[in-house]
Amino acid sequence: AVGRMDWAPDAVKYEDGVERIFTDRPATTEVIPRDKLVGVLHDEILSKYSDRIELNYHCEVDALDFGSAEVDRPVIIRVAKCQESVKHVPSTCQDQPKSLSGDMEDSITMTTDLLVAAEGTARTISSQIEAQDEAKYKDMGLLERFSYKPFKVTRYEDDNQRVYKSIPLKLPTGWRPDLNYSARSKDGRVIFDALPADAQGNYCGVLLMKMDDELAAPDTNPKKLRDLIDEYIPQFSPLIDEKNLAAIAKKAPSFLPSFRYAGPRLHEGEKTVVLGDAAHTVKPYFGLGANSALLDVEVLDECLDKTSSIGDAVKMFSVERAGEAESMVKVSRQLDRPGTLGLLAFIVPLILDSVFHGFAPKIFEANTLAMFQRTDYDFRGIQKRKRIDRINQTLVLGFFGYLLS
Repeated sequence: AVGRMDWAPDAVKYEDGVERIFTDRPATTEVIPRDKLVGVLHDEILSKYSDRIELNYHCEVDALDFGSAEVDRPVIIRVAKCQESVKHVPSTCQDQPKSLSGDMEDSITMTTDLLVAAEGTARTISSQIEAQDEAKYKDMGLLERFSYKPFKVTRYEDDNQRVYKSIPLKLPTGWRPDLNYSARSKDGRVIFDALPADAQGNYCGVLLMKMDDELAAPDTNPKKLRDLIDEYIPQFSPLIDEKNLAAIAKKAPSFLPSFRYAGPRLHEGEKTVVLGDAAHTVKPYFGLGANSALLDVEVLDECLDKTSSIGDAVKMFSVERAGEAESMVKVSRQLDRPGTLGLLAFIVPLILDSVFHGFAPKIFEANTLAMFQRTDYDFRGIQKRKRIDRINQTLVLGFFGYLLS
């Protein structure tokens, strides 16, 4: 997408939307549906690496032994087929550590010299590392504890929980097929975003609602859903036919993950590394989840190239990415706070940054969302820079406040 069109609350016509075309961004946003991305990776593996990679689906993995480089002992893992009831667990049910629920009788044991825990929000391996480190820490003496920082998964309670239903759309003539579209209700009941699925005007719409909303449930009344759309986002109502509306009302909602990050390291021993959502989980509002996971893979590949052993590579990966994982989650969470917290953590800083950056761009940086597009700042850099901006903004406002008094 080359830009976006946003409707303010209570704006009901297409022409009421505000169009913004981004001309100062180093990259154009591309939206790739997850199923398509998985399909591309699947085809790539089968066509180029079928002799080296074996694909297994609906499996759970736990580590029986994380191995040792000192005695050349590999990682030992157990792989079990998932039970049918846990193949499609809502992501909110995956936010707490859980034990394996697969069929242990049909499990197999395997060894590996490098275990990459890219297990998403299920994070069985990272939970095992956390439990193992917690037990190890408890057995340490007081002096040992001062110099040892155990692996820990920091989990935030979701105080702004929403669920969503996806809505396929076909744009009518006159609507640009290269923009992101967004609208929301004044009372916060409905947030709607539509992203281009291709260049022919097919879009993927996402209707976000609070979890306790009666229309967020499965098997809701299509007429009530139509009334909701007509009331809050009427400009999109003609784009949804009755067949699609009935399917949307019938299907169960999808859940967004809760914010969490692992640290202060992202490896265990010298043969296991944690990356992707298992290392840093954010809500998919800004495309940070998949992009950061792909960057994790790129960094791990570079670490393996730069070092002479797997042990050195996983340690280097931790140095490169552990701080980033923490900063990314903390920065993203500040943009998702509800009510007054959201006003103070997101809206007010957004306004201040816009005013101060416009007034003195060489002193004050752009807002956080704009800095996501910057290639010269990582998340740690954004976090540090925004702290400096807040201090300087406070000093300026305090100075002018003193003069006025």
